[in-house]
This record gives sequence, structure tokens and C-alpha cells, in this order.
Amino acid sequence: MKYVFFGTPDFAAGVLEKLIEAKMPPVAVICNPDRPFGKKRIITPPPVKVLAEKHALEVFQPEMLDASAIQKLKEFQADVFVVAAYSTILKKDVIEIPSLGVIGVHPSLLPKYRGATPIQSVILAGEKETGATLFLIDEKVDHGSILSQTTLSIENPSYKELEHQLARLSGKLLAETLPKFITGSITPQPQDESKATLTKKFETADAKIDPAILSEAKNLGGQVAIDIERKIRAFNPEPGAFTLSPSKGGLKRVKLLEAEIVDGKLKLKTTQVAGKNPVTAF
Repeated sequence: MKYVFFGTPDFAAGVLEKLIEAKMPPVAVICNPDRPFGKKRIITPPPVKVLAEKHALEVFQPEMLDASAIQKLKEFQADVFVVAAYSTILKKDVIEIPSLGVIGVHPSLLPKYRGATPIQSVILAGEKETGATLFLIDEKVDHGSILSQTTLSIENPSYKELEHQLARLSGKLLAETLPKFITGSITPQPQDESKATLTKKFETADAKIDPAILSEAKNLGGQVAIDIERKIRAFNPEPGAFTLSPSKGGLKRVKLLEAEIVDGKLKLKTTQVAGKNPVTAF
């Protein structure tokens, strides 16, 4: 079995790590190029590259999947490609390279929560169950037939907690599914389009919490308190829930890092004024 793994961020690294643990390493890893990171803009390798090099796996970092990149991908002679959180949508000429197709890894129970932000969207919706789906990639977003799926019960997770859980779950599911797929013992099942939902990419404006609404959540509680607490969990670290607070120099930005619901009301646990260290309330 020869496969090439596509992915870049922490989620993809978690998936790849489970495959390596299962003694099923890919013949090559494809990820984004190293990028400037942090306040000092230091050129930093992506998490998947760090993991791959730790295990002496070949790494290929094309800026784009152009003709030269496609030729390189063909040289791996892979049976299948596996894609987990790779920022580029694969076009037909890439999808057709591996003999058996391309498997997508998606951290939701497809066809629900298609798109770029399934983990954040599940938290915002207050779902009690989510999961991981493996599907055959086609030219539409998260649309192809399902190969396998597994569920995960959740209760008020943070974004990072849920991302880690779903990455490990997805990797385990891949380790179980890949051999069956290669031997043809899995029959792909079309997704039910009537149940499909699409997530949106969140911007800074989505993470802003009006001071008056925040005050209501803290003093009166109710559904508004629940919604804000979910938003704080879903948007930490990105794009980062925040509010604006009056100060001598005008309005100051305050990051809302952690909160909880106590007696039906919102209680802020950790906040951070711009330029300051985080403060934890007791």
C-alpha cells in the first residue's frame, strides 16, 4: 500500500501521528511552505513537516499545485492520496493521479458541517455529538461518497481539546479503513444532500462581543450567556473572542480566553488586555 499524505496544521499532524503509530507511514508528505510566524515573523515549518522529518519521511512543499508539482506527485506512484487540512482544494488533474482516488479526512459527521470550520461550528451550535468522516474527494467541497465514519460524544470542549480528539480519532479511523479500501472491501456510500450543511470562515468581526450584551450575559444570564460562553471556547485561539472596555486612553481591546456558566450566568475566568499578560479570576 502506497499513499501520499497532504496536510499542514496541528490537526493534520495529529492524524499523521496516529498513522505512524499504526506502522502505516506514507511514502511522502505534502504540506505548505514554511511561513513567517509570531510577532518576530520567524520563518517556521508547519507542524506536519516537523513530525514528518522527525520520522525521516520525504517532505514536499509546493507553493502551488502547478505542472511541476503534479509531475512530482506522479513520481510517487501512489495508490491513494490522503488529505487532512490541506489549504489547497485539489483540482481534477490532481485527483486523477492516484490509481484509487483521494481520501478526504473531515472532522464532522458529513454531510453536516461541510466546509472550513466544522470544529468551531459544532461548538457554537452546542452539539453533544460530532465525529470524523473519511470520504472520496471530488471537485465539490466535502461532497464525495463516504467510506467510513465514527462518532464522538462531547461536553463543552475547547477548540484545541476537540481538535486534538478529532485528529486522533480520524487517524485511528484511517488506519482501520485504508487497508480495506485498498483491497476493495468498502462500498462508498453517497452523502444525503438533504442533510447537508455548510460552515463559514470566521473573521475578527464574528469574534467581537458587544459590551452591553456581555454585561447582560454576566448579570442576567439566559441564552445570551450560553451563546457567549460557546463563542469564547470556539474562537480560542483564532480569531479570538474579544470585547472593548473603556479606559483613560479610549476603548481598549480585551481578549476573552476562558469562561463558564455559573447559576445560569456568564462568569469570565481568563481575560487579557491588549499588551498585557492574561489574568485569571478567582
